[in-house]
Amino acid sequence: MKSTKPIYTIGHRNPDTDSICSAIGYAHLKQALGENVVAARAGKINAETKYALERFKAEQPELITDLYPRVKDILLDCKIVVRQHDTLRHLGEVMRAHDLRSVPVTDSKGILVGIVTVSDLAKRYFQELGMQNLSDMRVRYRDVIAATDSKVLVSGEEGEFIRGNVRIAAGSIKMIQNIIEKDDIVLVGDRHDETLIDIVNQGISCLIVTGNGRVSADVIEEAEKRGLFVLSTPYDTYTVARMINQCVPIRRIMHENPVCFKPLDMLSDIKGTMEETNYRNYPVIENGHLAGIISRDNLMVPERERVILVDHNERGQAVEGIEEAKIVEIIDHHRLGGIQTSEPIYTHAEPVGCTATIVANMHWQNDIDIPASIAGLLLSAIISDTVLFKSPTCTEYDKKTASRLAEIAGVDINTYGMEMLKAGSGIGDMTPAEIAKNDLKEFQIGDYRIIVSQISVMDTKEVMDLEPQMIEAMSNICEKEGFDMSLVMVTDILEEATYLLYAGSPKTLIGEAFKKDASGTHVYLPGVMSRKKQIIPPLSEAVKRIAKTK
Repeated sequence: MKSTKPIYTIGHRNPDTDSICSAIGYAHLKQALGENVVAARAGKINAETKYALERFKAEQPELITDLYPRVKDILLDCKIVVRQHDTLRHLGEVMRAHDLRSVPVTDSKGILVGIVTVSDLAKRYFQELGMQNLSDMRVRYRDVIAATDSKVLVSGEEGEFIRGNVRIAAGSIKMIQNIIEKDDIVLVGDRHDETLIDIVNQGISCLIVTGNGRVSADVIEEAEKRGLFVLSTPYDTYTVARMINQCVPIRRIMHENPVCFKPLDMLSDIKGTMEETNYRNYPVIENGHLAGIISRDNLMVPERERVILVDHNERGQAVEGIEEAKIVEIIDHHRLGGIQTSEPIYTHAEPVGCTATIVANMHWQNDIDIPASIAGLLLSAIISDTVLFKSPTCTEYDKKTASRLAEIAGVDINTYGMEMLKAGSGIGDMTPAEIAKNDLKEFQIGDYRIIVSQISVMDTKEVMDLEPQMIEAMSNICEKEGFDMSLVMVTDILEEATYLLYAGSPKTLIGEAFKKDASGTHVYLPGVMSRKKQIIPPLSEAVKRIAKTK
């Protein structure tokens, strides 16, 4: 059976403009080719990207924080429920008709209040060896009438619930009088009028004549005087007794406060609870309402999410839980970082300045028109990644693609480019910790786990004034998250230069890579704007040189 679940096209964690806009653009291409592909994002959108989305009137992609299997992935539809005031007889009919072993119980507003199982019914059956005390069971007269297919000969003062117990009138009248108490329901077969009148005079609430027994006008008249029910049923006394026992409301035997799960609970988190409780079915609730059920019999590995990675190909940069998903494609412009797949997949990687350049040209190669809004987003990504073509990663291919996209989008590249870069260049109300994680990417360079963040600004002073707090935040990240080093590129768009802040160790790696005095907490790198081409390669070569000297 072909899957109906969408394929998500998603960029890296801490997404930049290329990551977001290329995901949107590639989803558009795949949809135009007839595939069910949806754009997604793995983190918060930054100010620059937000500006681009608003300018071209595009919605933010769906946020996916992880790809771990969740309860919603194995959720079964639950169309069959019972109400807490329904009778056990109704429950039995529902279970038999639908071959169910357990049924969720809701109140009149649809709020889940319990669950009832076939074993609960079985226990109740074995309790029917004697007549049950119904005075505290809140059994309703109307349910008794319906269950026993009774004809109402006298409609008494009903009230909502039966107050007495069920008695069977057997033996002599004296024996009957000894067992009957006030407000009881009395079952009686075909008896003389004198006996029936004596029973009515005992202060009972209801007389049920079984087997379509005869009821005289005198008995009816006496019953009307006393305001009690007189019912006539075609069933025998034993059957009627059992039927009345089945009029007990479900709430009397259900499991209240059942073990429930929520749609977003991770399967790995609930398995322990299921092993401890060992129930067959578990309700799944959302805002108190029943969303469905999951069955331990069907607790299997669900269909994995299918994803297309754009603008990254390293596990450390991918959305959490990527190992639980099925990667079906990779569209990227970075170095290959070692993500493993279970089978051969389609990959498209080119040494260009931006993933959006690849995505735009794939549209044209497939004769798919690019709408103005999508063209504007792809243009925004190229401008962002190449810093308006100033980055050394920029190629002629990027420039030609951007020019064509600008024409479709109806914007001037330089005017719009400066507006967008300016919108994303200020730090606003960002904290030092947020700046330290802005556009963060993780790299495994030799034996070192290193994260490199980048923030592009028109004026570096507002960021560098926070250097002590930022170094503290970067050190905390290394300590708490197990990284060897944290680097932050504070890139000056106008000066085309970068202040590289660093925390962690070894600092000698910075000195060796950039031939600078690294005894402080930052180095100034004129002409450096690209993490991919001007930061990671020198660090990789420095690691190799350091390793040779050991």
